[in-house]
Amino acid sequence: MHRTTRLFEIIQILRASCAPLTARALAEALEVSPRTIYRDIAALQAMRTPIEGEAGLGYVMRRGYDLPPLNFDAEELEALRVGLSMLARTGDSALQRAALRVQEKVDGLGAPADWLQVAPWGAPQDDPARGCVAIASLRRAIREERKLKLTYVSASGEETVRVIRPVALIYHLECVMVAGWCELRGGFRHFRSDRIHGCLALDARFTGQGATLRCLWQEQQDREAAEPAGPGPA
Repeated sequence: MHRTTRLFEIIQILRASCAPLTARALAEALEVSPRTIYRDIAALQAMRTPIEGEAGLGYVMRRGYDLPPLNFDAEELEALRVGLSMLARTGDSALQRAALRVQEKVDGLGAPADWLQVAPWGAPQDDPARGCVAIASLRRAIREERKLKLTYVSASGEETVRVIRPVALIYHLECVMVAGWCELRGGFRHFRSDRIHGCLALDARFTGQGATLRCLWQEQQDREAAEPAGPGPA
């Protein structure tokens, strides 16, 4: 997370909180160290942001402070609420936490629309404690253009070790798939996240190749979509 984004998030979290928040609580919410939060709070206070408190006691935002409003009409707000709620169906726990933070900001623009309901059933939660790969690690590898070494089990139970260049995530109703160039097969393949039994981010990168690989993958997707049977998992 870029520093500017983190400073904005600290302001939003403090605005939404009804009680003082410690640096440790803020650090856990933003997945950084308490030392980083102390520096960020000091920077915000230096910019005359009305944050009160101190280390060990917690921080609060003085009431009345606000950011410039976002201009959404009623239907756009409803689209945001439904879209954010549907992230609960992806199984991507990091995106779900981010969605809750965004939802608090959206609720600040108007009364919550509790009459908009989204069924929670979908892909299984990516709980590493249960052997599931964290989907956030797949997204991070795509952003960083970093190769991944996967231990993958197919539908038939065959286990293989693959090194891939991940290029995209596809969120289906009941699973999440990562698309990537598979060095073992010499082509693009799709891997269900719930069948990835091991995932190691390698030091090797494919810097500058991500956009080109994505374009080639999309062209393959378009060709296969025109055929009777679409692509399946690796």
